[in-house]
Amino acid sequence: MEKPTFSRHIFWETDFDAIDWKKKEGYVIEKVVEYGNLEDWKLLKQLYGMDKIKEAVLNARYLRKKTSHFFSQIFDEPIENFRCYTSQPLNQELFPS
Repeated sequence: MEKPTFSRHIFWETDFDAIDWKKKEGYVIEKVVEYGNLEDWKLLKQLYGMDKIKEAVLNARYLRKKTSHFFSQIFDEPIENFRCYTSQPLNQELFPS
């Protein structure tokens, strides 16, 4: 897979040039839906498709509240179906939304 042209700031904590875009698709999708802009979103849809995006956001361990509620509407899925909703951190003050 060719290296996509996502905004580099999305992957601030890792070496952008070393990301395996196929092997780490869940990680990439989670980062882009949380921190990407409109152009990143368009590229994400083109690269992975809506089915893989849906699978990744449903299984994400952590998404901000507004992100999970947004995708609940986009995919017409009850918020209770999102892993991040059912496995909230024990101390909410450490992980503000």
